[in-house]
Amino acid sequence: MPSITLSNLSWSTPDGRVVLSGLDLSITTERSGLVGRNGTGKTTLLKLAAGELTPHTGRIARSGTLGVLRQSVQPPAGATAADLFGVADALAVLDRAARGAATLDELAEADWTLEERLAAALARVGLDVAPQTPLASLSGGQRTRAALAALVFGAPDFLLLDEPTNNLDRDGRRAVIELLGGWTGGAIVVSHDRELLETMDAIVELTSLGATRYGGNWSAYRQRKAIELAAAEHDLAVADRRRAEVDRRAQASAERKARKDGAGARAAAKGGAPRILLGALKRRAEETGAAQDRLAGRRRDAAADAAAAARARLEVLEPFRLVQPPTGLPPGKTVVRVDALSFSHVTDAPLIEALSFEIIGPERIAITGANGSGKSTLLDLIVGRLAPQAGRAEVRVPFALFDQQVAILGRDATILANFRRLNPAADENGCRAALARYRFRADAALQRVGTLSGGQLLRAALACVLGGPAPPQLLLLDEPTNHLDIDSIETVEAGLRGYDGALVVVSHDEAFLDAIGVTRRLAMR
Repeated sequence: MPSITLSNLSWSTPDGRVVLSGLDLSITTERSGLVGRNGTGKTTLLKLAAGELTPHTGRIARSGTLGVLRQSVQPPAGATAADLFGVADALAVLDRAARGAATLDELAEADWTLEERLAAALARVGLDVAPQTPLASLSGGQRTRAALAALVFGAPDFLLLDEPTNNLDRDGRRAVIELLGGWTGGAIVVSHDRELLETMDAIVELTSLGATRYGGNWSAYRQRKAIELAAAEHDLAVADRRRAEVDRRAQASAERKARKDGAGARAAAKGGAPRILLGALKRRAEETGAAQDRLAGRRRDAAADAAAAARARLEVLEPFRLVQPPTGLPPGKTVVRVDALSFSHVTDAPLIEALSFEIIGPERIAITGANGSGKSTLLDLIVGRLAPQAGRAEVRVPFALFDQQVAILGRDATILANFRRLNPAADENGCRAALARYRFRADAALQRVGTLSGGQLLRAALACVLGGPAPPQLLLLDEPTNHLDIDSIETVEAGLRGYDGALVVVSHDEAFLDAIGVTRRLAMR
């Protein structure tokens, strides 16, 4: 049976930072979703499994053929869709045969079903393009879909896919999800797309401690994690009770000793016992008391360590929750008014034409549509970063825009400095408390924004914008979940669920839109 087995695998970056250590994992012909926080080594693991990297220690055993899809498909100059499939020469033979220019040997070896099979492979991922189409003329999402079709066309035993639905529109995501849903070979899929992970046979969670396999899809994995969370909460409660009991017994023992010592002192004051005997009794009492103190100290330390370990485990498993300051947005207030809005990057091809709508009160609007339909452009028009050719867009409340670069934060400043800039009325304690609610405690708040990961960056932006005493009444977000790990996505979801203002969100992530409670959709065409 085809398989990929990693045994005691370790790998470090050239500067010595350990990425994977002592990793053991065996994958057979099942579809495995690989999840974990950014930086835990998911892409590195794929490259090791594909043979693109060499482990520093350990062993990799592979049986079967591999098809690899990277996060970004960068075609060489002049490459066509046929080049992705590796069939350009075979198609040239068919072209010569159609023109009557093929040799007898070529006619004998020609694959007469090739064009039909190519079209079928592309159709499986929702593409209708000719094999001669230059890859440079396709969007990034179309190139990703074409590359995946080429992998499946080659019928490998294993697919190794790194974020295959990133940057795809809804139709593209659906096509990839359906393709993998019907895939009968093996697959290792790095993804934060929970809809895609629902089609998996197993979830492999990668942490700094190693890889743990959970049988079943994403929902089954979350159920197991919920059980682990309940167990961690129970362990913490037991540890806290144990620590309280140790403290109670130590206090009771100290009180008994004090009473006994007091009784001995009163007896000695009355006389009647030899002084040497009283001295021996005193020394023995002191030695016994010291031994009891040492024993009580060890018990207290052990109970405190057990409670700290249980609390640390709970903090890892517990979902992020918080309560936001209110925005004060009235339910019936007009937040955004768009009237007969039109815009085009080129004069003969309108991107947005005569668009009108309103956002009233704390509505949550999802802007959806295919790649290139003008979703991000609409956000820029609403906030005034672009000027329309006709019509108008008006925002009538304080707002904040989170674009894909999260440009609202200054990269050279710390998180704390950004918070103070955006919330000048907040005092030091208020700044620190707000950032701590978003898990930027103590020195973590002093990190320079330019050093943050994608998930940390968006969490910091939410902290700085929503954590102040007067959050804006409107948030606009452009593809907020792209390139985030699932823990980071769930943190963002928790922050937005606690926000009581209006939302306008551009996203293809249906699970994310459901989690933040979208109330209306605006489809761009």
